[in-house]
Amino acid sequence: MADVTIYHNPRCSTSRAAMEVASEAGVEVDTVHYLKEPLDESGLRTLLGQLEDPATDLVRRDAYFKELGLTDSDVADEDQIIKVLVEHPKLMQRPVLVKGGRAIIGRPKDRVPAFLAS
Repeated sequence: MADVTIYHNPRCSTSRAAMEVASEAGVEVDTVHYLKEPLDESGLRTLLGQLEDPATDLVRRDAYFKELGLTDSDVADEDQIIKVLVEHPKLMQRPVLVKGGRAIIGRPKDRVPAFLAS
């Protein structure tokens, strides 16, 4: 069984950097390509329950978010966050690292080594 699960988007440089840090540290990783294998409601609830960051931070506020006409008030609580991410997995922040029942968003990149070492 892997030491860490990383919700990964290979097109994202920050996500690739997290994978590289884990590899260099010799950490065994279970990689989830969340765009190919999106989390369902149950998976998102579990992830949010482990997340040490504010739940709303799991949603990217990028051009796609704006294109969809979403605002912060649309992702203010857990149910809203889950609804948006189930419908639009592309909006999930990345990378997300899970280890020992704890999870963090791997942004900025310098958070990753400390989390992996803990």
